[in-house]
Amino acid sequence: METFVFVWLLLIFFTHLASSLTQDFSFIGFKKASPNLIMSGVTEIASTGAIRLTTDTSRVIGHAFYSLPIRFKPPGQNRALSFSTSFVIAMVPEYVTLGGHGLAFTITPTPNLQGSLSSQYLGILNSSRANVSSHFFAVEFDTVKDLEFEDINDNHVGIDINSLESSASTPAAYFLPNSTKKELFLDSGRVIQAWIDYDSNKKRLDIKLSPLSEKPKLSLLSYNIDLSSVFGDEMYVGFSASTGLLASSHYILGWNFNMSGESLSLSLPSLPRVPRPLKKKKSPGLILGVSLSCSLLVIAGLVAAVMFGIKKVKDEDRVEEWELDFGPHRFSYRELKKATNGFADKELLGSGGFGKVYKGKLPDSEEFVAVKRISHESRQGVREFMSEVSSIGHLRHRNLVQLLGWCRRRQDLLLVYDFMPNGSLDMYLFGETPKVILTWDQRFKIIKGVASALLYLHEGWEQTVIHRDIKAANVLLDGDMNGRVGDFGLAKLYEHGSNPGATRVVGTFGYLAPELTKSGKLTTSTDVYAFGALLLEVACGRRPIETNALPEELVMVDWVWSRWQSGDIRDVVDRRLNSEYDEDEVVMVIKLGLLCSNNSPEVRPTMRQVVMYLEKQFPSPEVVPAPDFLDANDSMCLDDGSGNINAGEFEDFVDSARFYSGPNPTTSSYIFSFGGKAKTDGR
Repeated sequence: METFVFVWLLLIFFTHLASSLTQDFSFIGFKKASPNLIMSGVTEIASTGAIRLTTDTSRVIGHAFYSLPIRFKPPGQNRALSFSTSFVIAMVPEYVTLGGHGLAFTITPTPNLQGSLSSQYLGILNSSRANVSSHFFAVEFDTVKDLEFEDINDNHVGIDINSLESSASTPAAYFLPNSTKKELFLDSGRVIQAWIDYDSNKKRLDIKLSPLSEKPKLSLLSYNIDLSSVFGDEMYVGFSASTGLLASSHYILGWNFNMSGESLSLSLPSLPRVPRPLKKKKSPGLILGVSLSCSLLVIAGLVAAVMFGIKKVKDEDRVEEWELDFGPHRFSYRELKKATNGFADKELLGSGGFGKVYKGKLPDSEEFVAVKRISHESRQGVREFMSEVSSIGHLRHRNLVQLLGWCRRRQDLLLVYDFMPNGSLDMYLFGETPKVILTWDQRFKIIKGVASALLYLHEGWEQTVIHRDIKAANVLLDGDMNGRVGDFGLAKLYEHGSNPGATRVVGTFGYLAPELTKSGKLTTSTDVYAFGALLLEVACGRRPIETNALPEELVMVDWVWSRWQSGDIRDVVDRRLNSEYDEDEVVMVIKLGLLCSNNSPEVRPTMRQVVMYLEKQFPSPEVVPAPDFLDANDSMCLDDGSGNINAGEFEDFVDSARFYSGPNPTTSSYIFSFGGKAKTDGR
């Protein structure tokens, strides 16, 4: 009975802490019937992937809210938390010279704004509800000067607290990098990005606008306010619009929201386009006249175009139907060839079984990028290429390597990423002569960053994303030595709450969960297992499998566990740290590494629990269950030198298996195909 009560209390505590964790999400375009959106009124998802809040029809209303409530106050406290959001909008009026009504970013107690009027109230209120009891917060992007609410003009940004009479407002504009202020017309049909940041410590709200991807340094509107009295414990975030007599089509192209830091800016080229407005019907006579006039020009130009096309077709990028569904920017082959100086050897950053990575500088830009050129001989073919584009291309998190774009030209497959100037984590952990020895503070910061990214992949995006290749080589370091997860060529996506089912086993030896190699069943727990290996790598400064080590030190988790049992846990800590580390943090990381590396999936924590431990929201685990070691016939066996793997009890599933003998066999990936020949991944 006492055990039951303890487990019950622990479950309540975990649930309570989980509810206090920050909530982040990102939409790079929107999918039809997305479970993460609540839409009402005339709101729909356009064919391009943009949210169309309203159409160019008079007196209609539209709402689009994130489906889950966001916790804006810590449990038991009456203090509003900081938040940050960025989104891209476009307003296309029915009559350009007259304009139309605007839209609003809205935070309300409920997503069901019943009784709202499709007129000057932006779809939020009606005349009887415009009072303090409404408890809402909005930033309006208004294109009508409404005398009832004392609007300053017909092109302004305003902060609305419980009323549409703005507490502060300013004409719409943006700042250039040189701090020059330029007017910005909201209803021009132009794509505009907005940033809204609330600092709960300073009790200040900052709003910025720009028609560009880069966030301006200067705020368009700053306002000192404490939102604690406005927000409830949980609120809904979204967008609202109405058209009144002056109709406009209101679009949302992308949206990031962050409760744990500054929201990332959206790359405008990666977003869906604004749908073109329907053409007004012309008279039959006019249509016939224009058609006949154009026919001769078309025929004459057609011959020239065909001849020119035949000449250039070999140099053109190949576009197929599947490519039209992916959001990231599509670069031309010529752009990338110029950026990398013709894929020159001096720009080479690294190479492997997948191909080569080059440093590049985009034309007419100061931005450096990394261009991954997949080899013709690589086993990472079109399927893995599509997986990488369709997964990381729509993900946005500060600890993920951002995919900026891609290119496909005949047999050439190219991916363009943010440039990570400090390379990969494994260079610092395993290099014979690393240029820098990472301090413990740097290592702990990297660990927390990777954990945060995995939590986002597993729970924070509109689908569950299983990375399937978490390891030190795939953790890249930016200019501030922040850890960022990269290489999504093996990623698997599926809907929240569904079962991804069995799959071919892919990954890297030493990081594969035992249940995956036996049954092919894929879960987020398999990523947790790989993350456990990464935790031990960072703390111990060695790989999960060291072929040159003593027999008792061959498998890192076995070695660490034996030291843990004997009380000599400090012996496993990387000696290059020279004992300069926080002992409590190191012990916690090693404990988590052993927990995550347990052979039983039920014992492993979730990434949400791991983040709670690393952020010290929960004390270090007191008990570390035994790893439940497998025997020789039931384990993943090492290369015996001939390239063959003793499959043991895998024989029911695997007819044969071989390692890919790459430059470093201990980090080579492999694939088991159940019921058939095993295939090497060649990464």
